[in-house]
Order: sequence, then C-alpha cells, then structure tokens
Amino acid sequence: MDDPDAPSRTWVHWVLFNIKADVRSLQEDLPITGKNVDLNAIYVGNNSSGATAYQGPCPPSGTHHYFFKLYALDTVISLLPGATKDQLLKEMDGHILAQAELMGTFSK
Repeated sequence: MDDPDAPSRTWVHWVLFNIKADVRSLQEDLPITGKNVDLNAIYVGNNSSGATAYQGPCPPSGTHHYFFKLYALDTVISLLPGATKDQLLKEMDGHILAQAELMGTFSK
C-alpha cells in the first residue's frame, strides 16, 4: 500500500509478500513475521518509516490516494522479512503473471 500524494515522495505504508495462492482474505490479527523466517507466514517488509508494520492512512492535509497492489507470481520471493518495496519489485521482475490494484482515498 502506498501513497503517491505524500509531500516529498511516494510513502510506502505496507509491504506484504509470499502470500500463498490459496489465500482469499487477510484476517484482522494476521500472523505475519517481521523478524523470524517462517515458511508458512506472510512476510512483512519495511514501510517508509522503517518499520515492519502496517501504517494506516494519515495525510498531513487534503485528500490522498492510497493504492493496494496485488501480484500473482510464478515464484516464491527469496527475500527475508524487512525487505523494502524497491527490493521486492526488483525480485519480482520477470515473475509477474497477473496484477490487480485497488485505490481508495482518505482526507484529514
């Protein structure tokens, strides 16, 4: 999830990867890992604050657009939890089978 309307650069709010293909929803208390390697867990990467966590929308002013992007890949990502969005995109290059995007807005 990212916010391209942030004042200085696109702000990354949430990075998840290695979501299994049969997952149809994410539960509220999602068992993710930011530190330990667990082959059954969904990995969380670093957001723009440097945290391995979800950071909800909170624009300083005005209305911001928030993009959730989902990719179907032909491989499992070999990165460890805490990877950045840029590292993840580089690792995904050439492995994207399909993608979807959902955009929402939020105002303060």
